Amino acid sequence: MIVKFPILPNKVRKIPKSFSWIDHRLVSDQHIDRFSHAAATLYLFLVCVADDKGLSYYGDQRIMGKLSMDQQTLQNARSELIRHGLLAWQKPIYQVLCLEPVVVAQTQCKGSTMRLGEILKKAMEGVK
Repeated sequence: MIVKFPILPNKVRKIPKSFSWIDHRLVSDQHIDRFSHAAATLYLFLVCVADDKGLSYYGDQRIMGKLSMDQQTLQNARSELIRHGLLAWQKPIYQVLCLEPVVVAQTQCKGSTMRLGEILKKAMEGVK
């Protein structure tokens, strides 16, 4: 294991009372590899402004201003995150969702990825 020391010990981050986090699995489980720069930007912004349940009430105009996005780019980024299961949206509320493991399943298309929930659902369909 590599031993690490802060480069600037007097500048080490401290966790403030108002704190958000980014799950390391976003990178280690390669979720971030699956979406565009705009979607990654929107996700990071929403993670930073969300409450402890992942909820945010930022409106489109404010998000577009903060992220220098036009309406179409925001809509595409939001749709992409929803499609990948990282975001829920019911105007005006956004919810950043928990990261589900991406599992490589043996399907008709060898090597395609499926969410664990999808695999379990398919397995339960066979039990009925």
